[in-house]
Amino acid sequence: MELSILDRLLLLNVMPAEGDITTIRIVRELREALSFTENEIADNKIAVGERGNTNWEQIDAPKDVDIGAKAHEIIVKALRDMSEAGKVTGQHLPIFDKFGIED
Repeated sequence: MELSILDRLLLLNVMPAEGDITTIRIVRELREALSFTENEIADNKIAVGERGNTNWEQIDAPKDVDIGAKAHEIIVKALRDMSEAGKVTGQHLPIFDKFGIED
């Protein structure tokens, strides 16, 4: 699945911190796939600001991330939980659309 820098950052923040052993192993692998390489950080001028906000200069730098069926299921559940908790912002809408989550 092709994901932008913002998509990747949002998904990294949505991943569950707890779960069964299989979930946590998959989340660990998914975090690695979504994370940024040193080259990506340099090429896109990715930096964390003083308040913890992440900035970058490259506007369109998508990465093709392989997301398996179980990882997809984990992401969808995390996004639905986020929606049910009323914690969705406008920034999240593109990832909800990419994962086929509707109202």
